[in-house]
Amino acid sequence: MKISVITVTYQSVGTLEEAMRSVLRQSWPDVEYIVVDGGSTDGTVETIRRMEPEFSGRLRWISEPDHGIYDAMNKGIRMAAGEVVGILNSDDFFAAPDVLERVAAAFASDAALEGVYGDVRYVEPENTARTVRHYSSAGFTRKKLVYGLMPAHPSFYARKTCFDRFGLYDTRYRISADYDMFVRLIWVGNICTRYMPFDFVTMRNGGASSSGFSARWQIMREHLRSAREHGMPSSFFLQSLRYFGKIADLLKK
Repeated sequence: MKISVITVTYQSVGTLEEAMRSVLRQSWPDVEYIVVDGGSTDGTVETIRRMEPEFSGRLRWISEPDHGIYDAMNKGIRMAAGEVVGILNSDDFFAAPDVLERVAAAFASDAALEGVYGDVRYVEPENTARTVRHYSSAGFTRKKLVYGLMPAHPSFYARKTCFDRFGLYDTRYRISADYDMFVRLIWVGNICTRYMPFDFVTMRNGGASSSGFSARWQIMREHLRSAREHGMPSSFFLQSLRYFGKIADLLKK
């Protein structure tokens, strides 16, 4: 079973190499790695070219202007030849060498399974040994989408046929196209998913969805828009409740 892992470069050329090396360390051999660069001039392309021979033909990449992160992710999904597709952010890295092997085993064991997800660990950007927050998807249920809750997006791997049926990331959403994707796949499509109880990736803290009040307000608006467009009952009050869970996670750190 071929797994396509897609990385969109958008933060630091220094962390991209760490992400790429974590792909190289994966024990599952049938991995297609796709890097989508937005035409950067910061040394990213040079890093990709320097490391390309280490992938022995398993790396595909493009460098050209795009219309944001989700547009770039869509390019990667269109390029993907794997039966299963997932996203590895450029500032993240796999938590263990057997992550993709365990993902492949789950899909191979159940032909009806369409998506899997697990946990992620947030760490300090300059000290990846220090955990800032642990995001467990263990308690996720379909109903929790109503409250703005979703599985950890960087841990989500789905059969490519899901994107064929329900579409790619909706680029009208600036921050929350991942949430909108879950609404379409899990609320509307009710695809068969499974929680896998282990850390998929280690994430550097920060990013577009965690950068202050204005971003959180934008997230709230986009969540409600997605709910409305896809016929999912929700409200400002219900969506606000999810922040109590985030506070609880921080207190348990």
